[in-house]
Amino acid sequence: MLDKNGIAKRIAREISDGYYVNLGIGIPTLVANYIPNDIHVVLQSENGLLGMGAFPIEGEEDPDLINAGKQTITMQPGAAVFDSAMSFGMIRSQKVDLTILGAMEVSEYGDIANWKIPGKMVKGMGGAMDLVASAKRIIVAMQQVNKAGESKLLPECSLPLTGVRCINRIVTEMAVFEVDTEAGGFRLLERAPGVSVEEIRNATAGKFIAAGDEPEMVL
Repeated sequence: MLDKNGIAKRIAREISDGYYVNLGIGIPTLVANYIPNDIHVVLQSENGLLGMGAFPIEGEEDPDLINAGKQTITMQPGAAVFDSAMSFGMIRSQKVDLTILGAMEVSEYGDIANWKIPGKMVKGMGGAMDLVASAKRIIVAMQQVNKAGESKLLPECSLPLTGVRCINRIVTEMAVFEVDTEAGGFRLLERAPGVSVEEIRNATAGKFIAAGDEPEMVL
């Protein structure tokens, strides 16, 4: 199965030349390290940055340069810094081609829950609600099962929703899925190296759609 860097590496293959991309906190932030050098991508951070680069080398961090997850980052040549009103104006006007974000749960119709666990303190939803409502395409980077071994790909989300029928693709430690909103299910596209279709089926609580001959991922 893939580790977090493996998930990020696979998702980087979904990015096309010329894209404006927003990276959520957690696994998505790692994607910046695996974007091929031969494509030009502009990374947007909702705290007010366009042109975000990879993580800095240890010892060269600038505490004034952070992403939405408050991690230190670098800036590409030509990058711009602005206030959050302008940043969310970009998001809400659908200037972002692709959003990559984490999730606690995803339903078989593409609903996502990623901001609150009832009973636990949370500072707020952040930019997730705007991102899932406005991005042209949304990819989720997540672990397929929780610490108890229970699937996080469900018939319906049990946690408070962030967005409804908005997720296009999911990459987990086990597989790549496309959300089939018409059939209502997780359509298996690729398997992680060494992982069988049956193992993925057993870790998917929602409707599972597979032909049985899905290829292994190429990383």
